Amino acid sequence: MNIAYFSCSICGAVYSSGEVQYVCPRDGGNLTVHLEYETAARKPNPADILESKEASIWRYLPLLPVEDPGYWHTPLRQVGWTPVYQPGLLKQELNLRQLWIKDESRNPSASFKDRASALVAARMKTTNQETVVAASTGNAGAATACMAASTGMRAVIFAPRSAPPAKIAQLLTFGAQVILVDGNYDQAFDLSLAASETFGWYNRNTGHNPFTAEGKKTAAFEIWEQVLRTLPAGSEPLRVYIPVGDGNIISGIHKGFLDLLSLGWIEKPPMLIGVQSENSAAIANAFFAGTEEITPVRATTLADSISVDLPRDGLRALRAVRETGGHYTTVSDDEILKEIPQLGKVGIFVEPAAAAAFAGLRKDIREGALTPESPALVLCTGSGLKDVRAAANAVPPAPIIEPTIQALMKVIHD
Repeated sequence: MNIAYFSCSICGAVYSSGEVQYVCPRDGGNLTVHLEYETAARKPNPADILESKEASIWRYLPLLPVEDPGYWHTPLRQVGWTPVYQPGLLKQELNLRQLWIKDESRNPSASFKDRASALVAARMKTTNQETVVAASTGNAGAATACMAASTGMRAVIFAPRSAPPAKIAQLLTFGAQVILVDGNYDQAFDLSLAASETFGWYNRNTGHNPFTAEGKKTAAFEIWEQVLRTLPAGSEPLRVYIPVGDGNIISGIHKGFLDLLSLGWIEKPPMLIGVQSENSAAIANAFFAGTEEITPVRATTLADSISVDLPRDGLRALRAVRETGGHYTTVSDDEILKEIPQLGKVGIFVEPAAAAAFAGLRKDIREGALTPESPALVLCTGSGLKDVRAAANAVPPAPIIEPTIQALMKVIHD
């Protein structure tokens, strides 16, 4: 699908597809990709997608700004079409009749970020780029490295030295050149921009590269297929709970629902609920203040995937919630940790950022924001294997006993 134009999220300026690459040259605003079908008389047919045998994001090629990238029989072709679960125990505990958990850990690098990195890889093939650079606390970097390995490209990843060791190991295993920065994510981000300009590397960073949101919007298409189309007529609006760091996931998902709306495939987008840690709440703070001015914070949350001082896609993340009638909520790091074993008890192993979304759902139920009839979906963005240390801190340690039945019986009875 050909790109019609780009538009700036701040000043509204419009650019042709060959005029800009990353952000608005006037004010640095995030660019939104607009495709030709938005204004074309003939639009894609939903039946072509609903009848597709492709079990990945590539089933949505008619709605994406890239050509089919090829690379058959590689992890690139396995991104997306992640499952949605309806755990009965959680529905009963929360008194919700309709609850879905969308498990993004099933992606090749075990996180949601594969969606964006796959689109970036496809874009790089079109533009003949060979080296991709990104800043990451782990997941975006791992996704970038995984997709680069799948396509024979080179990946250079800048990560704060405090990133979880499991994520760094994953980056190195995928063959990326990993450079640890003695600073935080925002400093790694700025260094990656400078490296991109200096060496001519293609920059994948969320909140900078407009094609990352195009990859992330595919989750909205899947939610439409897997959940929205199954809701009975007259249901309350679906509430989608999304963990928020730099804001690009929630803005990308919002873009996906807006695309579906413009196609006439849905009548109204679901309500998007952004969940941030109290210790990294720059966007939520702006939402509560009723402003679009986002003031940086000093992020200290243990949920590293959403630990951001200055959200790079904060404005669109604010608008995504407001325009869908949703809201932001904040949760403590203690609440986040408590939800890791709660999801584990129904067979879903998540990292802290993913648990944050579920903690936000529980908080809304506690505060009366949902009724038993309110349909809700929680987006679990990454596997617990990404941060085993946090998972270990969320549960009591296993007992150590002597190898006797007497010692075993004491533990069992206790």
